[in-house]
Amino acid sequence: MISVEAMRNWQMKSAMVTLGLALVFGACLHSHAMERWTALAQIESGNNDHALGLAGEVSRYQIKPRVWHRYASADANWRNAAQSLPIAKAAMRDRCAAFQRTFRRPPTDFEFYVLWNAPGQIRKPSQAVRKRAQRFCNLVNSDLNVPGGLVNAPPLLQPDASPMRDNSKVPDLKLTSK
Repeated sequence: MISVEAMRNWQMKSAMVTLGLALVFGACLHSHAMERWTALAQIESGNNDHALGLAGEVSRYQIKPRVWHRYASADANWRNAAQSLPIAKAAMRDRCAAFQRTFRRPPTDFEFYVLWNAPGQIRKPSQAVRKRAQRFCNLVNSDLNVPGGLVNAPPLLQPDASPMRDNSKVPDLKLTSK
């Protein structure tokens, strides 16, 4: 026969284990998914603040020159993530608002990436854009702190292998509109 005190101890330990599991599981659901902007920078440039794309895209987010000119102040530095992020967010705020007016809902992660990379293809993205959008979704939804997460990710989760120059030794580029 079990004493009343032993039963209380067992119930207390059981409740603590249950609470601990609930906290760990809840933390996994909310802390492991990569934030959209982090995933976008990873896909677009491998988080390289000095990345300059072949078509003149700038920053870790690979912002097209016409977009940079539209949203950036004259003294904004594209090599500074703290300055380029608000510019990328402003462009996406407008694109997402237009998407919501058209489709009457916010974009999914897949659509978010297509809106960033090829907004004109939102209804029918090319195969290349679909592949990158799927990699973006994989990053956003990845569990980064477990074996097999991003550190040991299969090639599908690696940043886009499109040619890009590292211009860390190139003087600052002054973007001007024509």
